[in-house]
Amino acid sequence: MEIVIVQSQEQAGKLVADTVAALLKRKTDPVLGVATGSSPGAVYKELARRVEAGELSLRHAKAFMLDEYVGLSEEHPQRYRVVIDREFVEPTDIDPANVSGPEGTARDLVEACADYERQIHAAGGVDLQILGIGTDGHIAFNEPGSSLASRTRLKTLTRQTRQDNARFFGGDIEAVPKHCLTQGVGTLMEADHLVLLAFGQPKAEAVHHMVEGPVSAMWPATALQFHPHVTVLLDESAASRLQLASYARQAWESKPKWQGL
Repeated sequence: MEIVIVQSQEQAGKLVADTVAALLKRKTDPVLGVATGSSPGAVYKELARRVEAGELSLRHAKAFMLDEYVGLSEEHPQRYRVVIDREFVEPTDIDPANVSGPEGTARDLVEACADYERQIHAAGGVDLQILGIGTDGHIAFNEPGSSLASRTRLKTLTRQTRQDNARFFGGDIEAVPKHCLTQGVGTLMEADHLVLLAFGQPKAEAVHHMVEGPVSAMWPATALQFHPHVTVLLDESAASRLQLASYARQAWESKPKWQGL
């Protein structure tokens, strides 16, 4: 993994936006993987700023969401499609019809997951996947114990994840759905470039396991150690448990900046 320790979330957002811009120069119709949660917020804000300034355009891009809650109404403010529309689609010029997500209101959830896998495959796969990480090491909604070869499927959320996400539901854990549809670890690993963002002390333990620990289903993010192109952007707090933090700083500072992430 390439570890980049940043001074702020805004700096991370600019670096990822630079990477999207470079991708757009190589490919006019890229496929992006978009995540919800607080970690990618600065990325979406910077992309929106550049679209508004005419510096880049996403009108020919496609995007696939990581996951979706099961059972929330289509209008619910915390339904992930609503969140992505609000934070990513509406502020940029991407065509809403080109943004897809797992269908958490489907009658047949198993078939909805299989169909989502087919959609990603038909689009040629994801070029750049944005990720966050949970305090328990989950990526997307692949909770501890998930198969590292898993595909898009129905999952039960752990109480820890529901507690972490309760802040989006007015602090009420009982309002957080108990089930979700999520891309599997195996699905995520097929993206060309994985970019994971983590900020704050609560993420430090998970980041330590992900980067320096043994690969284990109990910390699903450790599977990323097997991917050939992973970039991890951290602030000082999230990097505080890394034994090789100083080496990561030296490697990034000495890297030719034209290479990007």
